[in-house]
Amino acid sequence: MSAVLNAPETASALPKPHLTRARAPLTRSVTVTNEFGEVSETQIPAERALTIYLDKKELVTLMTLGAEPEWLVLGFLRNQRLIDSVDQIESITVDWTIGEGEVGEPGVAAVKTRANAQVVIERSAERVVTTGCGQGSVFGDLMAHIDEIELPPAQITQSQLYGLVNAIRLQETTYKSSGSVHGCALFQGEEMLKFVEDVGRHNAVDTIAGWMWMHDVSAQDKVFYTTGRLTSEMVIKSAQMGVPVVVSRSGITQMGLDVAKRLGLCAIGRATNKRFLCFSAPERLVWQPELLTPPG
Repeated sequence: MSAVLNAPETASALPKPHLTRARAPLTRSVTVTNEFGEVSETQIPAERALTIYLDKKELVTLMTLGAEPEWLVLGFLRNQRLIDSVDQIESITVDWTIGEGEVGEPGVAAVKTRANAQVVIERSAERVVTTGCGQGSVFGDLMAHIDEIELPPAQITQSQLYGLVNAIRLQETTYKSSGSVHGCALFQGEEMLKFVEDVGRHNAVDTIAGWMWMHDVSAQDKVFYTTGRLTSEMVIKSAQMGVPVVVSRSGITQMGLDVAKRLGLCAIGRATNKRFLCFSAPERLVWQPELLTPPG
């Protein structure tokens, strides 16, 4: 199965898939005891399991926060190259009541494809994709297709980068109240178009991808931001979305850097306040001399 990775976004004659809005509570209150023996209440992320069924065939179980589960499922199918077009999907129905969102029986996401979609899953991912950041490619062939990706010739200015980082700083987040989650965002210039948090950064980027697909959002002039480190898979997923510039407050792995250079993707890491490191494709970063801070 080969997805079209560099085609422009076009409006489809088919109706968009029907999605439920099964948003689950993002945090829950727990009782804790501090170092002084004092008892209080605090918030923790409400991690829960979500099993995806594709045309009634069990595919995979994801551990997720449950913020935007339908977009997560759609983005997961896209980024794992299991579907080529959003037109292949008739509906995504998420039901948390089966597992009550608790540890144990997972919630269910039922994906129904259209009659003529011809989606064939040859290998079932009978496994749980854990909360851990090293999700790994369930079908393991993303690297085999990276040379098909052609990124647009977009750039980001230094002032836009600073504005982006500041927008993230001001964003109200689950992380600020409970910690233990990753955040991802899609920007156009300094404007934040979409912000998503989840217990794993892969879930967050997949949710952004699903949102873009559902709303016909072109990646032509967009910047992707993540709080997590830039691994090879994170770089590939960003590139599959067509996004040419990726920013992280964390660092980058060696394989992530190798892939970014191969794709001509601008990977900017350790971006906090007005500090950052451009690891690849510096030609995509428009330097502004008036913003350069002299050493010392």
